[in-house]
Parts: sequence; structure tokens; C-alpha cells
Amino acid sequence: MIQRRSRFAAFLAVGILVSSLSVTASAQDVKPKAGDWPWWRGPTHNGIAAEGEKPPVEWSAKKNIVWRALVPGRGHGSPIVVGDQVLLATADHQHDLHAVYCYDRKTGNVAWKTVVHEGGVYRGGNKKASQASTTMACDGERLYVSLLNKGAIHTTALDRSGKKLWQTKITKYIVHQGYGASPLIYKSLLIVSADNKGSGVVVALDRKNGEQVWRNKRPKKPNYVSPVIVNVGGRQQLVLTGCDLVSSFNPLTGKKLWEIAGATTECVTSTVTDGKHIYSSGGYPKNHVAAIRADGSGKIVWEQKERVYVPSMLIHNGYLYAVADRGIAICFKSDTGKVAWKKRLGGTTTASLVLADGNLFATNEKGKTFVYKANPKKFEQVAVNQLGDHAMASMAIAGGQIFTRVAEHTDGKRQEVLYCIGKKAD
Repeated sequence: MIQRRSRFAAFLAVGILVSSLSVTASAQDVKPKAGDWPWWRGPTHNGIAAEGEKPPVEWSAKKNIVWRALVPGRGHGSPIVVGDQVLLATADHQHDLHAVYCYDRKTGNVAWKTVVHEGGVYRGGNKKASQASTTMACDGERLYVSLLNKGAIHTTALDRSGKKLWQTKITKYIVHQGYGASPLIYKSLLIVSADNKGSGVVVALDRKNGEQVWRNKRPKKPNYVSPVIVNVGGRQQLVLTGCDLVSSFNPLTGKKLWEIAGATTECVTSTVTDGKHIYSSGGYPKNHVAAIRADGSGKIVWEQKERVYVPSMLIHNGYLYAVADRGIAICFKSDTGKVAWKKRLGGTTTASLVLADGNLFATNEKGKTFVYKANPKKFEQVAVNQLGDHAMASMAIAGGQIFTRVAEHTDGKRQEVLYCIGKKAD
């Protein structure tokens, strides 16, 4: 639900003050700087690394590791990478707090830590869930994180040195499985979703001060998706799947553009688009992957009964790549839904797919990452790598390096670790 986003796996990711993103005006889009991965699912919100990124395809605890850093507490949110900073949120049950940690990108040393919430960390929910399953977002000047604390969802903004700027209560929250929706930056806004059985909402805040710009009620149903904006059907649309709906909004005003009964009740994945369709997937109460026309017609173009519940999918060159929760890689023709190939990878998968340099990276819950070509003709394995023994968060790929959050168990004790995978400088 993580975002984890990662998402369900989520379910169920002294500071540099110089901006590393460019914002020409509050009404303009925030454009990531080359070499950054500043929010959930990367620069273009779809799991695809920037052109020219060539991260290693092979690694181990002793190979292609630039640094290894301990992460206090627990969380399934992905790391983000902005300038000289690598950032993530964590829930420390021992000290009953939520915190944000900033690591030096070059060394892995902790640059700063900010306690976002003291007390009020939830201790229930699905056994797979963490209480820091959201992935942070950065607009170059401010860092944003949304967390469940004291029975409500709160969004907090920090500056790049870790100073708390504002904190806004989004809504009360009834826990069914957990919370892991990641905040979304759009022009001058920060968009936050909090679907739940009590008072589900999607809200847009002013990024500068946290004040509400628009607010829409959502059905009183459990759901875990992060908001995503896709350029589809000739316009930018804010899309939310789940709550038995596929819903599209004008991201600047919150006005509903269209809505259809085209998804399951509980969804986790962030939708992707090929420019004409958006893709919904879920696992409760039914398994499905579906392509939906994004023109408001409500037409479901194709549907397959695959359980792609937690790991978000990825579109590349007319094909939809997915990993089913049970560890099966699938390649669909994106316009027809025809299955080009399937391959069992093994293990349960929560982390979302990422793509760089023509290679797909799929990490299972045991910390094993399968690297294979984005090749629609056949499954073509490149490498299989192991780090840690528990992995729920999705990878970040930036500056030719991979940043991944895993856990290692020693003598029955769980320790989270943040790795920077890459070639060491000579």
C-alpha cells in the first residue's frame, strides 16, 4: 500500500538547501533534475528511470555495493533521491515515533533526522503492513510525507535541512489493512488520498503552506492506492482506482471528469497509461487486470483474471509488464490484453517493477531481484541478485545507482538497511 508503494507491501519507501528541482512558477510543473528520483515511481511517475540511466544488473552483499546504512525502525516506503540526499520515512515502535531520515548520497552517513510525530504510532493492521509505507515526495525546496498517526492521516512538509514547515490533518482514518498512499506533487499543489471505511477523501493542499485548495469525498471503503496523474485522452487526469470504481478528476480543481464501475474494492497499484488507456489491477474481492478507455466512455477494452494486487505495472513500447503477487512475470499486449509470455520467478512479490536501460527489475519479498529484458518476444533473464532476506519497498534508480531498502535478520532480530548499489569510484 504501499507505495508502497511501495504500496501494500507496503501494505501490506546538515542537508543541502540548494534546490535540485526546477520550478519556474507555482503554476508550472515541477521538473526533476537529471539524476534524481524525487517521488513514488520515479521522475515520470511510471517506474521508468530517466533515459541514459545504466545501473548495475549484478550485485550481492560484496559486489557493486557503494555503501550500506542502517535504518532505525520499520517502513516499506521507497527511498527518494534528490541532489545529495537520500530520504525515507520510518516508524519506530520502540520509541513510539515517526521520523524522516536523510542520508548523504555519497557516503550513506546520516545527515539529519526529524521526528515528524511523537507518540501515536499504530500497532495493528495487516501483518505485512508497516506504519511508514508511504514514499516521500520532494519539489526541490520542500519534502512531503503522509502518515497515519493517532487515528488520522497527517501530511507534513519539511525543508531540505529537516526543519518542519507545516503539518495538516487530512482526515480520520479507520484501519482495515494499513495506510501507504504516497503524496503527489502537481504544479502548486500536493495531492493526498486517504481511502478508508470511515471518511475517505482525496485532497489538494497548497505546497507552500499546507492549506486546503480542494477536497472530494470518497466511498466509505478500504483502498490503498496513491494518486497519479497521467497524460491520457488528450489531457492530464488525476486517476484513482479502487472502491469499486475508476475515477478521473481535473487535478487543479478536483472536478470529477468521469467515473465508472471498473475496478475491485481494494486496489494498491498505481495506474499507468499508453496514452489511450489506463490500467486497473486488483485482488479483492476479485483478481483482475483491465484496460479502460480514458475518454469518459467507460469502455473496458480488455480484462484478464490475473492477481496483480500489490506490485504496480509498467508500460514500455506497446506492452504492459506486470509481476503477479505470487511471483509470476507477465507480458501483455497493452491494446488487446493478449498474453505474450509468462514466467514464474518465484516467491511472493510486493515491490513494484522498475525499468532502466531496457532491463526490468523485480524484487520479491525474500530480497531476491530478478533482472530481465523488456522483451515482448520472450522472457530473457539477465541476472538474479540477493540482498537481505526481506524486501517490501520498491527500488529507486538515479545517477546510475540503485537505492533499495531491505531487512536483514540476525539471531531473530530484524534490522532494516538502505543500500546504494553501483560501481565504486576509482
